[in-house]
Amino acid sequence: MAFAHYLTVFGNRRVAAVLGLGFASGLPLALTAGSLQAWLTVAGLDIATIGYFALIGQPYTYKFLWSPLLDRFEPPWLGHRRGWLLITQLLLAAAIFAMSLIDPVQAPGLLALFGVGVAFLSASQDVAYDAYRTELLRDEERGAGAAVGVLGYRLAMLASGALALIAAEKWLGWPATYRLLAGVMAGMALITLLSPRLALPEAPKSAASLELKGFAAMLAGALLGYLCARYALALLGVPLEGKGWGLVYLVGEVALAGAFALWAARRTGFPALTGPLDEFISRRGAWMLLALIVLYKLGDAFAGSLTTAFLLRGMSFSQVEVGEVNKVFGLIATLVGALLGGLLMPRLGLWRALLLFGALQAVSNLMYWVLAISGKSYGLMVLAVGIENLCGGMGTTAFVALLMALCNPQFTATQFALLSALAAFGRVYVGPASGVLVDAFGWASFFLLTVLTALPGLILLIGLRAPIDALAASRQEAQPADG
Repeated sequence: MAFAHYLTVFGNRRVAAVLGLGFASGLPLALTAGSLQAWLTVAGLDIATIGYFALIGQPYTYKFLWSPLLDRFEPPWLGHRRGWLLITQLLLAAAIFAMSLIDPVQAPGLLALFGVGVAFLSASQDVAYDAYRTELLRDEERGAGAAVGVLGYRLAMLASGALALIAAEKWLGWPATYRLLAGVMAGMALITLLSPRLALPEAPKSAASLELKGFAAMLAGALLGYLCARYALALLGVPLEGKGWGLVYLVGEVALAGAFALWAARRTGFPALTGPLDEFISRRGAWMLLALIVLYKLGDAFAGSLTTAFLLRGMSFSQVEVGEVNKVFGLIATLVGALLGGLLMPRLGLWRALLLFGALQAVSNLMYWVLAISGKSYGLMVLAVGIENLCGGMGTTAFVALLMALCNPQFTATQFALLSALAAFGRVYVGPASGVLVDAFGWASFFLLTVLTALPGLILLIGLRAPIDALAASRQEAQPADG
C-alpha cells in the first residue's frame, strides 16, 4: 500500500509542474555551452576563441548576487514565484531568437553578448525555479519532485544538445535550430501559467529602499574593482593583447570586482545578501569548504569544456555521431551513474562517496587521452563517453548531497544559489585556459592535465573528513522519524 501511494505522488499537479518547469530550466544551458560550441566549430572559429566563449556562462557563477532581489521583490501578478518564471521564460525566448539572427564569423562579439543575456536570464529562472519547487512540494512529494525535476532538466538538455546537433546537420542548420528552440522556450510560459499558485509570503522585514541601495552599491563596487584591476595590470606592464595575457586580466578583474562588490554591499547595507553570507562564513572551516566546492568538479569541468570540439575537430567525427554518442548515450550514462551513486551513498556515507566518486571521475578522463593517442575509433569514443559520463554522474550525486547538507534551512534559497554558483566556477572559467592549453600542448597532453587538475580537490577532501562527517550526522539527526 505504501508503495502504491508513493506511485500516485508522481501523478499529482504539483509534481507535474516540477517536471515541466525542470524542462524549462534545462533548455537554455546547452544553447550557451555545447550546442553553441558545435555551431562555432562548424562555422570555422579557432579553438582558442571557442574556448573564450565559455565565459558566456559567467551569470551562472554570480546568480547569488541578485537572487536576494528575486526573494525580496515580486511582480504584481501570478502569485509567489510564478511572475519571475514567466518574465524570464519570455525574455529567454526573445534572446535565443536574437542569437539565431547573428553570423558567428561576422559578429562573434554580438553573438557572445546575446549569449550572456541568455545565461543571465537562465540563471535567474533557475533561482526562481529552485525556490518555487522547494516551497511547492509537500514533504512526502520531495523525493518524487527531485526525481522528475532531474528528468525534465536532462530531457531539455537532450533536446537542446543531441537533438539540436542532429537537426542542425541533417535538416535545419544552426540559425533555424535556435529559432525552433526559441519557440519551445516561449511555450514553457504555458507550463508556468498552468502551475499551482503559491500563497504570498509575509511582508519583508527589510525596507525595499535599503535593499535596492545595497544592490546598487554592490554593482558600483564591482565596476570600481574591475577598473582598478584593469588599470593596475596595465601600469605593471602586463600586455592586454594575446590569449594567455587576456586570461591574466580576466582573473584579476573578476577577483577584485568580487571583493569590491561584497565590501560595498556590507558598507551600504544589503541584508538579504549579507545575512546568509555571514551565517555561512561564521562556520568553522567555511573557507576550506568553499574551496572544496570550487575544486571538486574542476578536473571534470576541464575535460568537459572542449569535449564537443575535441570529438568534432580533434577526432573528425560528424555532428550526428557526436549527437548520438556524446549527447544521447552520454545522457543515459549520466543518469545511470546518478542512480548508481544514489544507491551506493547510504552504504558509503557522504565523505566516502565523495572520495570514491571523485577519484573515479578524475581517472575517467584518461579515456579521452586514450582516444586522442589512438586516433579516430567509433567504439573507443562510445567507451570513453560512457565511462566519463557514468563516473561524472556518480560524482554529481555526491556533490549535490554535499551542497544540500551545507545549507542552513533559514537561508536555503540564497545559500544554495551561492554554493551552486561556486560549483559553476570551474565550468565557466576553465574554458579560456582549456583552449590555450590545447593550442600549446595538443589534445592528448591536455586530457592528462585534466586528471592532475582533479587532485587538489581530492587532497582537500581528505583533510575535511571530520567536518563533512559532522555535516552528514547532523543532517541525519534532523530527519523526521518514520510514521
